[in-house]
Amino acid sequence: MTRRFLFVLGSSRPDGNTELLARTAAEQLPAGTEQEWFNLAEQPLPDFVDVRHDAEVPRPEGPAAHLLEATLAATDLVIASPLYWYSVSAQTKRYLDHWAGWLRLPGVDFKARMAGRTLWGVTALAHEEFEVADPLVGTLRHSAAYLGMRFGGVLLGNGSKPGDVRTDTEALARAKTFFAQEAPFARFPYER
Repeated sequence: MTRRFLFVLGSSRPDGNTELLARTAAEQLPAGTEQEWFNLAEQPLPDFVDVRHDAEVPRPEGPAAHLLEATLAATDLVIASPLYWYSVSAQTKRYLDHWAGWLRLPGVDFKARMAGRTLWGVTALAHEEFEVADPLVGTLRHSAAYLGMRFGGVLLGNGSKPGDVRTDTEALARAKTFFAQEAPFARFPYER
């Protein structure tokens, strides 16, 4: 199967450390691998409104409709979100919240169509202790587990000011092989 990567950029800053790290990893993909980059700051999604118990979920329009189609077309979905308050950015969380509505769109079969695909994460953080990113990693792992996806893990890099991640030689080395690893199916902690 031909792999198709969707990179969802969740930073409020253009060309930030997370994006730099994601682009470094993407440069290592085999020639001809399809890539689409979607910047949530440049094409913001509307706030998610949960109407599942009150009304039919409305069909997405504009950037949300495009992102739904791009998400469904991807074999590999890469969430590139900086670590903000120890989890994903607000823009990234809004994207994940929209998944709740897409699960209920008639004829879309979002959960069934996402099953078996691979979810990856990329993040830059100011801490050198990567354990502080555990909530972000958990958000992505659990989201993948709920949808029956594979989870390739999160590529972590250190950086605060724009460009700082370029000095994190260990992260740059991990980026060179990040997408080459075999991603296991995601599991919730209580599953065997």
